[in-house]
Amino acid sequence: MKRIEDAFGKWVLQYRWPIIILSLVFVALTATGGKNIYFTTSYRVFFSEDNPQLLEFETLENIYVQNDNVLFIIEPASGKVFTRETLSAVEYLTERAWQTPYSNRVDSITNFQYTEAEEDDLIVRDLIEGASSYSEEQLLQAKEITLNEPLLFNRLISDRAHVTGINVNVQLPRINEAIETPEVVNFSRALAREVEAAYPGIKVRLTGMVMMNNAFSESAKADVASLVPISFAVMLLLLAVLVGGITGTLCTVLVIACSIVVAMGVGGYIGFPISPPSATFPTIILTIAIANCVHILVTFLHDMRLGMSKNDALIESLRINLQPVFLASLTTAIGFLMMNFSDVPPFRHLGNFVAIGVVTSFIMSVTFLPALISLLPVRVKENKDDHDRLMEKFGDFVVRRRSFLFWGMCALILILLTGLPRNDLNDVFVHYFDETIDFRVDSDFSTDNLTGIYNIEYSLNSGEPGGISNPGYLHDVDAFADWFRQQPEILHVNTYSDITKRLNKNMHGDDQAMYKIPDERNLAAQYLLLYEMSLPYGLDLNNQINIDKSAIRLTATLETLSSNELISIEERAEAWLHNNAPHIKSGHGTGTSIMFAHIGKRNIISMLYATTLALVLISLVLIVALRSVKIGLISLIPNLAPAAMAFGLWGYMVGEIGLSLSVVSTMTLGIVVDDTVHFLSKYLRARREKHLDPEDAVRYAFTTVGRALTITSVVLVAGFLVLATSAFQLNSGMGLVTAIVIALALVADFLFLPPLLIKIEEKLNAK
Repeated sequence: MKRIEDAFGKWVLQYRWPIIILSLVFVALTATGGKNIYFTTSYRVFFSEDNPQLLEFETLENIYVQNDNVLFIIEPASGKVFTRETLSAVEYLTERAWQTPYSNRVDSITNFQYTEAEEDDLIVRDLIEGASSYSEEQLLQAKEITLNEPLLFNRLISDRAHVTGINVNVQLPRINEAIETPEVVNFSRALAREVEAAYPGIKVRLTGMVMMNNAFSESAKADVASLVPISFAVMLLLLAVLVGGITGTLCTVLVIACSIVVAMGVGGYIGFPISPPSATFPTIILTIAIANCVHILVTFLHDMRLGMSKNDALIESLRINLQPVFLASLTTAIGFLMMNFSDVPPFRHLGNFVAIGVVTSFIMSVTFLPALISLLPVRVKENKDDHDRLMEKFGDFVVRRRSFLFWGMCALILILLTGLPRNDLNDVFVHYFDETIDFRVDSDFSTDNLTGIYNIEYSLNSGEPGGISNPGYLHDVDAFADWFRQQPEILHVNTYSDITKRLNKNMHGDDQAMYKIPDERNLAAQYLLLYEMSLPYGLDLNNQINIDKSAIRLTATLETLSSNELISIEERAEAWLHNNAPHIKSGHGTGTSIMFAHIGKRNIISMLYATTLALVLISLVLIVALRSVKIGLISLIPNLAPAAMAFGLWGYMVGEIGLSLSVVSTMTLGIVVDDTVHFLSKYLRARREKHLDPEDAVRYAFTTVGRALTITSVVLVAGFLVLATSAFQLNSGMGLVTAIVIALALVADFLFLPPLLIKIEEKLNAK
């Protein structure tokens, strides 16, 4: 390796023109893959194809209909739904909503299929028709019926009758959701504005699965549009202040841009989509690419100030930094590649995007960067006494107070580790979006005033065709629905058993005492047939009953809950079914909410395995590269401590680890190794080449690499803090914790690693 280091810089300068040309040609060729990049608009991107919760959900959708929907929430300024104007607005929106692209069903309080008896006939009609001419008596009657209908109360009408909803189910072809979803959203938004313009006292809000899908896409695009320019501005400012030199700064910007373009192009050729988590890859690549360039530039400018010629300074900088920059890039790439073990595809895409960018930035920072600098003017004021006195003094302080620092850092690490058990794996997927996102605001309003976006769905199988008319089975379904309604987390339960009870009442002269499950199977089957024949097109029961009438769909709508609370109620429901519903042969909770509730726990288990594997691989790399088992093993402590300390601190500050934080330990492991690698490489160079004792070797490491480590850490922390400003919580949480880990890594490498090295060397020398 030493021979390569000595000759590499000369080779770069000798072939600088071919290097520059080939680099630009390579970047241009790979950039063509960018045309394949697309923004995904589906929450399903968070789930791998073999995810068990996704498979169960898709099975349910295949039996009934897709669950994708847009929920229009009507909020009258008067606070009263049952007025002529508000009900007219609901009628108008209900009729217009059928024009929503890919819609197959529209449900509202106005087109609700109300049933009543007329002698021996069953009358099925829209609950409200021509509301603009309703009398006060008719309005009161409509209000009473609506508030007493289980299928409407807390679903399409609020308990105070101050808010109502119109639910539009859509059947997306899912050929190209990047086009289909915005098409539905744009129509819905235009319709909401149209209604607000036509009825000035009405405010229309939008939520539902389609709106959530669109929020994912819009968040990703917003992050790309805002975070990348901010990151570039912050990084340029830091480079100008901390490193100096216009030439170096401009060349670094080119390296960063090329690294991002290559990552995007290669990712496009592979077929990676852009989602909110993976949309952060330009910011992360930008941050890490700067760190690589900083080490080259700091040494280069330092040597020029000492009087070296530009080319000699470049050769010396590459000689000193080639190995540590290579090791730092390799370990960083390993850390991000380990994200391929994640159960969440967007995190896998993010890891691969960044790994490609890191490898590209390494190659370009040790070839393209020095080759280009050698051709451009570099102005440096010569200073033969250019010593980093601040780092000299700091190194002296660390050596003098090594015992105090060692035990003090041990105490700090142990104190922070006590916070680890305080963390609870938990998530609230609606809160992935902050309050600046319309979907979050409207969804919170809906949950507080009408109904929730969280559902648990069941396909309750009777075990035989036509079995849903079995009174025993219907009693079990009804009892299960009643059990759910008694749970404090539940807002609404939708199931066919309520329709059956209403039909039984209707067919007995609307006698309220007959509002119950029919006693005979034949009667239940006849009521169902009669009712289905009376329903208009688009409002049938296909969304609730399967084709051979062997199963009924039950949907429980919940408040906004954490993943732990969702899993808890799912387990309670499963236990109730097992113990109390002998006629229900199978039924498992599923739905978007359940899928997100389980993905966090599944992901953290896979990431623990990935972190362990990354740790083993990185340790082997360091042992081989540093040619020392002892030093390689010592490096494990400052490499593992920062993440453990950060999560311990997080336990005291927040106490919840969600989906985004489950990948941080794996992702940051490769990054925090960078500081350790650079410090150890300089320490070993001092010990092996300069034959310095451990104390002086520590001082040498601080004076030669301390400033660069400080600069790169500041750059990394700043980059991830920019990411922490994202409106998408998965990105902001990941950015904040990663920044904390990197800051603690610098503390560990400056205040803990040097005393540890000296202490171990002293013990070995004493033997």
